[in-house]
Amino acid sequence: MKPLSTRTALIIASFWHGLVSLLLAGVILSLWMGNTFGDIAVWVKWVLTGLMLALAVGNGLASLWLAQRKSQGRIASLASNYLLLVIALSLDLHFLGVFTGIDALGNTFGAGLPALILAGAGYFISVQGEDRPKTARTFKWVGQALMAVGGIVFLWQIQTLSGLFFLGKALLASPLCMLLTTLIILCAMGLWLIWRRPTAEALGVSHMQDEALNGYLFLSPNFLGFLFFFAGPLLLSLYVSFTNWDAFGTRDWIGLTNYARIFNLTVQPLTSADQLARTAIDVKIYDELTRVNLFGNYFIVGAQDKVFWLAMRNTLLYVLFTVPLSVIPALVLAVILNSPLPGMRFYRTIFFIPSIAAVVGIGLVWQWLYNAAIGWVNYFITVGTGFLHISDPQIRWLSDAGTAMLAVVIMAAWQTMGFNSVLFLAGLQNISRELYEAATVDGAGNWAKFWKITLPLLAPTTFFVVSTTTIQALQVFEPIYILTNPLGGPNNSTLTLVPFLYQKGFQDFKQGYASAVAWVLFLVIFIFTLAQFQRQSKAEGN
Repeated sequence: MKPLSTRTALIIASFWHGLVSLLLAGVILSLWMGNTFGDIAVWVKWVLTGLMLALAVGNGLASLWLAQRKSQGRIASLASNYLLLVIALSLDLHFLGVFTGIDALGNTFGAGLPALILAGAGYFISVQGEDRPKTARTFKWVGQALMAVGGIVFLWQIQTLSGLFFLGKALLASPLCMLLTTLIILCAMGLWLIWRRPTAEALGVSHMQDEALNGYLFLSPNFLGFLFFFAGPLLLSLYVSFTNWDAFGTRDWIGLTNYARIFNLTVQPLTSADQLARTAIDVKIYDELTRVNLFGNYFIVGAQDKVFWLAMRNTLLYVLFTVPLSVIPALVLAVILNSPLPGMRFYRTIFFIPSIAAVVGIGLVWQWLYNAAIGWVNYFITVGTGFLHISDPQIRWLSDAGTAMLAVVIMAAWQTMGFNSVLFLAGLQNISRELYEAATVDGAGNWAKFWKITLPLLAPTTFFVVSTTTIQALQVFEPIYILTNPLGGPNNSTLTLVPFLYQKGFQDFKQGYASAVAWVLFLVIFIFTLAQFQRQSKAEGN
């Protein structure tokens, strides 16, 4: 069979992209002028229009540039075909029920586990033959045989044939799936036509440009995941924050009303410290947030959403206590673990385990430790304060508004400290020993070495640890959700911003207001991070 010429491949590819561009334009017109897609929301139409318009323009440019034999045509062609392939494949798998079929695979996976272990043993045996030249062929043959048998039995046990038969039947029964499958095949053929090296040379693409394109190809899954699962929902939440969406049907554009409710505060003077709130502020709109004394004059602060400001206060308090307790002990622990003492590898592993353990399991353990009647924390406090003859030293850690936040902080700091110590340990091991040896020769003690060598050279690591710990603390949710029940603890003493927006969005079904709170939290995190970056830049400048 005569191989396909480069000129023919370019003509076919140019025609294909032109056809796709016209078809997408027709789909956009039918989306707005007809009722082909049924009754869908306007914002969904705009999202689909933007996506299809971008693909239509990309395919149109690819068709034009390929016809003119420009190198940009190859990039546009590959990008357009690749995106169409991903979209068509995702839709095809969805309509065929592959994603829901993963649950069925999970139910049958256990039956094929022994065969999978047999295949793994076969691979291990085949690898062992590399160190035994005389019997290498035998080991390789036996290992490959075991892998083949194990793989076949595994596929049989998990009912692969039944699944393929079901997919084939669903494909033949659905014209839409057949159309999507055809589109997948055509896009794959288009990728192959343009990806070939002869086609690239005909378009004047150098090897360096080809290697760069290969790099972008490897990055594309992560980029698409970021685009569809992070950037897309992020922009959607920004739109939702300007609506009164209730997570079901209502979605009216209300502008800045949600943000106005969040930041709506009033400050009014008081004639006395005990003046009633309703005589100073409109209690139908505002709730009393706090009272302040400025130079002998009393003022009352009212908030339209008092709970938000309580959550903001609790969030800042949590950050204020958790970050130092997670960073300073981690630094001290890293210095100890970096010393040449026996058994340090074991202790490094032990201290790191809380960071990788499941948060739910850790929360349940600490919930038991904090139990006021039988918890070990109160037991040790009772034993330690026995000489003071205190009648009832037991502390209601999670049911008392005065100690609930402290209990959450202790658990979070304990869990985070091990991970931060590993980061500090990595930074310590990058510091040259020659600096410490020179300082010793100059008569410097351990304390002077720590302040003059260790801390300055650990500045980049410290900046990273403090930044990530602060961001993590501002987004705290799991410890509060597990330890304090109901969510937020007694009198909302542990309610922070993320649990608050969870309440608004998924318990009160105020998705619009919850999205506005989420963007306010993003602004707070951005300000904290920007301040730390500026502080680090000034420190490096000095």
